Amino acid sequence: MPIIVTLDVMLARRKMRSRELAERVGITEANLSLLKSGKVRGVRFDTLSRICEALQCQPGDLLTWVPGPESGEPGGDDDAT
Repeated sequence: MPIIVTLDVMLARRKMRSRELAERVGITEANLSLLKSGKVRGVRFDTLSRICEALQCQPGDLLTWVPGPESGEPGGDDDAT
């Protein structure tokens, strides 16, 4: 997947544990773990907003786009007919 979740990096920078963030945001630790690992297909803007508020960061601090085969670039799987 071309979107990389860097939530663990921001947690380390803020010296905050996943448990504390989950409590502040109002989601389960299990869901936060799935988000951190990039195993989710999406995140609600409301949840992303609460995470950014708790960590005092921007969405771009948590998500990075990396070109790859799924990004729609020539030669990727999206070009199959």
